[in-house]
Amino acid sequence: MEQKTRVLFVCLGNICRSPLARALFEQQVNALGLDHKFHIDSAGTSSNHVGEDADARTKSNAKQNGLTFSHRARQFNKADFDRFDRIIVMDQSNRRDVVALAADKAHEDKVYLMRDWDRNQPGENVPDPWYGGSEGFEAVYQLLKHCTGNLLADLQ
Repeated sequence: MEQKTRVLFVCLGNICRSPLARALFEQQVNALGLDHKFHIDSAGTSSNHVGEDADARTKSNAKQNGLTFSHRARQFNKADFDRFDRIIVMDQSNRRDVVALAADKAHEDKVYLMRDWDRNQPGENVPDPWYGGSEGFEAVYQLLKHCTGNLLADLQ
């Protein structure tokens, strides 16, 4: 049996960016019939929203773009380093929080920035749309769609 590539998307609260990245990546994986090759999840560095659904604005924007998904927020924990091959964070703050829990360099080496797969502005932060309007959610949707597509191409 072929080993699955295990990918975890991480943001602050696990209600906006990381669940959307997970859903977009899953959609792209499924469209190519590759769901048997991946295990995909998301988490947040904060415990503030554990158990909550994704932000209503995130889900509304996703639906406007033809994507529906279900979600329950959870907090990133040390065991995730052993459960996942790639831990993809949305910004430098998330990176610091995740790396602070790493037991060793092997764990740290699993952590990537989402925009490492942005062909236009690699290494930049994915902006948090929480405090903005619908245009911010749309911008994040388009950015994550672009980055997750490039990520999938690189992992194939």
